[in-house]
Amino acid sequence: MTTQKLFPTLVYSSRLQVGQWKAFNERLVHECQQLRADDESGQRWSAKNYPGGYTSYNSVSRMHQLSPTFAALEKKLSRHLAAYVRALEFDLEGRKLAMTDCWVNIMPKQVVHGLHLHPLSTISGTYYVQTPKGCPGIKLEDPRLDRFMAAPPRKAGAARPWVVMPAEAGSLILFESWLRHEVAPNPQASERISISFNYGWF
Repeated sequence: MTTQKLFPTLVYSSRLQVGQWKAFNERLVHECQQLRADDESGQRWSAKNYPGGYTSYNSVSRMHQLSPTFAALEKKLSRHLAAYVRALEFDLEGRKLAMTDCWVNIMPKQVVHGLHLHPLSTISGTYYVQTPKGCPGIKLEDPRLDRFMAAPPRKAGAARPWVVMPAEAGSLILFESWLRHEVAPNPQASERISISFNYGWF
């Protein structure tokens, strides 16, 4: 008699590149901060929906089509996307995944990014640009959580119904867009800056 682990959730994490990522991130930091200063529509939307922080999600959400630096990021991400697709064993014959959205997130002290998923997308991810020591990582929720119903508590050390992946400048994470996730409040005085993106197949 055997007990099998079925239906795994695959999450990809890696360094964006070997060497020279700091200079690239410095360019990205400058552009992210400049965008926040210029994006009045994003400022208004963030004030209502992302208190204390800034996101260009609802205003300038295709940065890869507007900025050569962000276009370079898209290009650097391509090999990671290909590796993740291979691990997922997706059959993309005749059609490619394309980056549909790319936006900026800036989290000053105590700003939180609530639990959500990315509808109408296939693969989503985040690249970490500036991550002060002690800032929160991304918390991924077990997709079976709403089906646990009458499950008893787990023993100490057992798998939890969530996993926190650390946020580290120069690193990225990819996951299927249906996987719910959130970011806890940033306890640090320095801003946590990340770039999020979606890929679509349909």
